[in-house]
Amino acid sequence: MSETREMQSNTILSLTDLRTWFELKRWGFIRAGYVKAVDGVTFELKRGEAITIVGESGSGKTTLLRTILGLAKLTGGEMLFAGRKIDSNNRRDLTWLRRQVGFVQQDPYGATPPFMNARRILSEPLIVNKVPEREQEHRIRAALKEVRLIPVDDFLPKFPHMLSGGQQQRLVVARALLLRPMLIVADEPVSMLDASVRVEVLELMRSIQESHNLGVIYITHDLSSVRYFSHRAFVMYAAKLVEKADVKDIVQSPLHPYTVTLLNAIPDPEPENVGRFKDIPAGEPPSLINPPNGCRFHPRCLRIIKGLCDTEQPPEFQPASGHFVECWLYK
Repeated sequence: MSETREMQSNTILSLTDLRTWFELKRWGFIRAGYVKAVDGVTFELKRGEAITIVGESGSGKTTLLRTILGLAKLTGGEMLFAGRKIDSNNRRDLTWLRRQVGFVQQDPYGATPPFMNARRILSEPLIVNKVPEREQEHRIRAALKEVRLIPVDDFLPKFPHMLSGGQQQRLVVARALLLRPMLIVADEPVSMLDASVRVEVLELMRSIQESHNLGVIYITHDLSSVRYFSHRAFVMYAAKLVEKADVKDIVQSPLHPYTVTLLNAIPDPEPENVGRFKDIPAGEPPSLINPPNGCRFHPRCLRIIKGLCDTEQPPEFQPASGHFVECWLYK
């Protein structure tokens, strides 16, 4: 019993069959269906753990992130944060949740008001959340030091346009830390940065995560950057998590045909293979308004089992310890 309680207290976020659907209307009032942007997502995140959710554009990654942030309403399923059930229609729940979660946006320049200097940008969330004025300056300086924007006095009066891309993203990370959250969610935080600073920013976030024992959810479409940051990786396709495993297993021993596709799409640096891609299936991701029957990847899958993959949605199988996959090949 004590072990069960300890595991529960160590769980920051628990999602069970989470669904986020957006209603479509014709002529403003006639119901025309739903966009099933997140459709049956289940996972747990432990304190001090970093996970990556990876998938191509339109797979539902950002909607899942917005649901976790309380910016999109749940259609169904359950979300528990630190053991507290979150009701997306309850303003008090959402206010509490947003204090516990820091958000690192994809575009640092777009995420920072150009008419505010760094001091004002970092003061804003503290003022809104009524942090005592005498403590605000201490938190601002501590956050800038932690993201290595030093000397602090040099950066406090600067406006976003006076900072490099990497420095702007560090400022966004600093802002996410100000309220001392339990969880950081990062939506493709390095996709807008030069290749030379991407690993540097990821390593900075990893060191912050470890020093504060934070949970981190990293959203990306690039499997090549996953190994630098996460403990586990979840592969998302057409609003569902189709594979969940440790990063090493995802990269070295992928099971789902879609995961193999993502890995094959990474360019090979060998000179003789530059510009070549390996076994990339044709077609586009399905419509989330009218997704196909069965496995949602089956119209593009090269290993389809006729009469099964195209008719029945696969449950979650566990072919190896800690490795979960929704694919009929492993029934």
